[in-house]
Amino acid sequence: MANGADVDTALSAASAAFPEWAATPALGRARVMFRFKELIDQHRQEITGLITAEHGKVLSDADGSLQRGLEVVEFACGIPHLLKGEFSSDIGRGVDCHSVREPLGVCVGISPFNFPAMVPMWMFPLAIACGNTFVMKPSEKTPSCAVRLAELLQEAGLPPGVFNVIHGDKEAVDALLTDQRVAAVSFVGSTPVAESIYRQAAERGIRAQSLGGAKNHMVVLPDADMEQAADALIGAAYGSAGERCMAISVAVAVGDAGDGLRDALLPRIAAIKVRPGDQPDADMGPLITREHLEKVASYIQAGKDEGADLVVDGRDLEHSSWQGGFFLGPTLFDHATPDMSIYRDEIFGPVLTMLRAANLGDALGIVNGHEYANGAAVFTRSGKAARDFATRVDAGMVGVNIPIPVPMAFYSFGGHKRSIFGDSNVQGAEGVRFYTRTKTITSRWPEGLPGQGGSLDMPTLGD
Repeated sequence: MANGADVDTALSAASAAFPEWAATPALGRARVMFRFKELIDQHRQEITGLITAEHGKVLSDADGSLQRGLEVVEFACGIPHLLKGEFSSDIGRGVDCHSVREPLGVCVGISPFNFPAMVPMWMFPLAIACGNTFVMKPSEKTPSCAVRLAELLQEAGLPPGVFNVIHGDKEAVDALLTDQRVAAVSFVGSTPVAESIYRQAAERGIRAQSLGGAKNHMVVLPDADMEQAADALIGAAYGSAGERCMAISVAVAVGDAGDGLRDALLPRIAAIKVRPGDQPDADMGPLITREHLEKVASYIQAGKDEGADLVVDGRDLEHSSWQGGFFLGPTLFDHATPDMSIYRDEIFGPVLTMLRAANLGDALGIVNGHEYANGAAVFTRSGKAARDFATRVDAGMVGVNIPIPVPMAFYSFGGHKRSIFGDSNVQGAEGVRFYTRTKTITSRWPEGLPGQGGSLDMPTLGD
C-alpha cells in the first residue's frame, strides 16, 4: 500500500521520462503499441487467469473484457494519424496557420476492481501513445493485472518511467491528486468518489475524466421478441455477477410485456450455474468481498421490506462445495417502484429489478427520472419506437435490441448526468483530445514583402 514517498517516487520517474518520451516520434510510440498488442495476444490466457483469480468472474467473461481493452490498444496503434493537426495557407498575405497536438505531461489513472485490464486499458494506451507518461493506481482488490501489463509494456520497448504502477487506497489517491506534477487524471468508480476527484481536479485547474455510477435500464415493448429479450437480460443483468458499470439492473416492461418477460426469465435464471470462476461450467462467479456480499444481500432484504415482489431470492443459493466463498445467486424483483432503494441505488450485484409502465412515454419518464444515465436499451420490432427512444432517452450510450451498448474503441465511452463529471469521455477520438492539448501557430516569412509599419490596431489578416 503506497504512501506519499512511494507516490513521489513514481511521479518523479514519470516526470523524468516525459521530455524524451514526448520527443519520440509518434510512429516510434505506435510501434511500441504494436508490440504490446502482440504480447497481450501471446499472454492472453495468463492475463485472463489473473483477472479471474482476483475478481472471481468466469474465464470467458475475463477474456471478453481483455478483448475490449485490447481494442483500445489497436486504436492507439494508429496514433500518427490521430495526432494530425490542421493547416491553412494564405490566411493573410504571406501568412499561414497550422495546429499541432502536444502531450500534457504526467497523467494518472485510478481504476475500479471489476475490470482489472479493460478499464486501465481505456486510459494508459492512448495517454502514452500521445506522448504522455503515466502513473496507474489499480484497485487494491485486483492489483496483479496492472503489474503484468506494465511488464509487457517494458518488454515491448517502452522506456523506463513512462508507465508506472503503484498500489494503495485513499492515501495514495490523495497524494496523486494534490501533486503539482500531475496534469490530468482519469477515474472510473462510484459517483461520490468520481465527484470528489473531479472537484479536486477542477480546483487545481487540471483535466479530469471522472466516470461514476450507473443504473442502466432496458425498456421492453410488447412487440419485442420476448425470448430474445430474456436472453439479453440474463447476460446483461447477471454476467460478471452484476459487477459492471454497464450491467442492466432495471427492466421496464411496457404494457402487457411484463408477464411474458417474467415468465421467459424464470427458467433461464434457474439454469444459471454459480461456481468459482475458473470452473469450466461456471456461468457466474462470486462477488468481490464478503463486505460487498453483505451489502448486496441487505438490498435484497430492503426490496422485500419495501414491498417489491421478490420472485427469485439469490440468498437461497446452495453451494456446500465452496462454503465461505462470496457467492450470491441471481435475484429478480418485480413490480418495483421508483421510490424503492433497489431502484434508486446502484447495487452492483446480481439483482435485476422489474418495473411496469403503461406506454413508451411512461417508460422514458422512468428512465430519464433517474440520477444516473450511463446506458439504456430498448427492445422492440418497431423502427419508429426505437428511433423515438434513442432520440428522447437521456443516457450516454444507447442500445437498440442490444442490451449492453458499450461502443467499440473508436467511439467514446461515457454517460450523462451523475454518471460522469467533466466534459470528456474515455477512449476513441475524445480520449486523444483529452490526453493532448492544441497549439496553433500563425507564421509569416517577411523576406521580399513590403514593410507595413508599426500599428497599435488589432491585427487582421484577411486582406
